[in-house]
Amino acid sequence: MNHTAFDAALDTDRIGARQFKALAALIYAEAGINLKASKQTMLEGRLRRRARSEGFATVGEYCDFVLSPGVGPDEIEQLINAVTTNKTDFFREPLHFDVLLETVLPQFAENRQRMIRCWSAACSTGAEPYTLAMLLDEFAGQNRGTDYQVIATDLDTEVLATAIKGIYPRELVDPVPDHLRRRYVLQAKNPDRAQVRIAPELRRKVAFGRLNLMDASYPLGGPMDIIFCRNVLIYFDKTTQEAVVNRLCEQLSPGGFLFLGHSESITGFAHCLSQVAGTVFRKT
Repeated sequence: MNHTAFDAALDTDRIGARQFKALAALIYAEAGINLKASKQTMLEGRLRRRARSEGFATVGEYCDFVLSPGVGPDEIEQLINAVTTNKTDFFREPLHFDVLLETVLPQFAENRQRMIRCWSAACSTGAEPYTLAMLLDEFAGQNRGTDYQVIATDLDTEVLATAIKGIYPRELVDPVPDHLRRRYVLQAKNPDRAQVRIAPELRRKVAFGRLNLMDASYPLGGPMDIIFCRNVLIYFDKTTQEAVVNRLCEQLSPGGFLFLGHSESITGFAHCLSQVAGTVFRKT
């Protein structure tokens, strides 16, 4: 089959209703993502790309393969990578960073806290943890004897690889304030190269790793003072949302802060949090 015919076959191929139901169940079990029937077209488009890259003649053949008993964990990981949505920006939802600067960090300074541990869950390509690291690094520089750690995790191994490199299109760092950009963002020597890189001293302060929020526990090496887990709960059903929120609470130190996405709610959940501002909560 020539390339044109191959593409045409993929374009006309569809995931059957039974296949979609089985795939949705597998994705829910592995990642907690609740795929409704309205997402079938989206899933087809993403899996066509995976089918093409692996040499399958149709997306249906790829689905049969990934649903077969003998499929390995590496391909399941690639399936989840294909499904996950990775929207990210530096200083995304900027009001959260106002709360961090005006409420959270001043409290740490008042309490003379020497080590601040921060977790960026669902960190995507790294804009969020590097934003946090910029602010924490500046705070540590203004408060002698204070240090910080940023742990950044995601389910998608491909976006983690991008995050570790810390190389981005130049326009992605436009929201970074000028004084932070001058200090923490390196410009390419070739002006025609429209890329920037996060400074190595800041990259060294962020530890990246794969973590599935559906796991029963999160091995992070100790309690966290700040957790950002934004725009993730929206992909889960209510039961999964509550379970994840409670596991996040377990990771928070007493008095620690949890930041959720602006469109997310924990109303009606049993938890140990008090609201600080908007979708910012503190462990009581």
